[in-house]
Amino acid sequence: MKILMYGMTPDQKVYVDKWNKDHVDDDIQTTDEQLTAQTVDKAKNFDAVSVMQTSNIEDEEVYRKLASLGIKHLALRTVGYNIINFDYANKYHLLITNVPAYSPRAIAENGLTAAMFLLRKWGGYFKQEKDLNFTRPESLMSDEIYNKTVGIIGLGRIGSATAEIYHALGAKVIGYDIVKNVADEAFVSYADFDTVIKNADILSLHTPLDQSTQGMIGTKQFKEMKNDALLINQARGPLVDTVALIAALKKHEIAGAGLDVLADENQIFMKKFDNIKQLPEDYQELAKMSNVVITPHSAYYTKTAVQNMAEQSLTDIKRVLNGQKPIFPVNL
Repeated sequence: MKILMYGMTPDQKVYVDKWNKDHVDDDIQTTDEQLTAQTVDKAKNFDAVSVMQTSNIEDEEVYRKLASLGIKHLALRTVGYNIINFDYANKYHLLITNVPAYSPRAIAENGLTAAMFLLRKWGGYFKQEKDLNFTRPESLMSDEIYNKTVGIIGLGRIGSATAEIYHALGAKVIGYDIVKNVADEAFVSYADFDTVIKNADILSLHTPLDQSTQGMIGTKQFKEMKNDALLINQARGPLVDTVALIAALKKHEIAGAGLDVLADENQIFMKKFDNIKQLPEDYQELAKMSNVVITPHSAYYTKTAVQNMAEQSLTDIKRVLNGQKPIFPVNL
């Protein structure tokens, strides 16, 4: 098989090179460019393409051109598939697959790290350290995780892994999902959405982004949350209304936020700035707060996850080209 992988990074290319070495009949080529109407012609003479990007593929010309090149399979190397325009994908008979479980624990552990950073008020200690202040003010007294109620919104693979970890640490875990998984009931108590919002000391988001979930955490929810609650978003930035989040933090309606994703994150993630004033105003506000920790969509970023993203994507491509059903179809 001959595959072109868009959005390639050096860390993933290590595993692509290994695949080529182990599969001598395959020809996997890469480009660091994203799949757009300007780059789609690079896919000429390939059997399928694989992409990893956060920018939306909205231009119909991309789908039309892929189909005209004889490509029938567009494989995402990510969990999320909201970058795809499925009207166009279906119109041009393009199979879309994703990698829904490259490492749920990687993301769950990152969320826990952010929560513990905030719970133990390390942001305040880091600020003091920069000022050479090594006192221990009462304002930085923290709490312990086993005293807390953790609320999980979205109990898929990542949400379930998150719930299991918190349960193992002694926290009470409550969760909401439109589908109940009996296996989760050993470590999470299901509740309705509003109950989880109102009772969580740590609210962790792990739900897909679609029209029904966009802005699901906004002004109303922040007012209903505990004043000392922490918001952890490891899923998709637009799940949270950023303006409402900043207002809630300023009004002390919540105590802090751990954000691995942000709305319009492409403006800042994977870029380096010389001055905070170069950031959009809402990001400036968040970056100044010691009770906010931002990581650049890196919750997944472990060796295990990066390897699985590349290899599972290629495995599904190979299955389809060999006439087998894909393991992770999105639009079949």
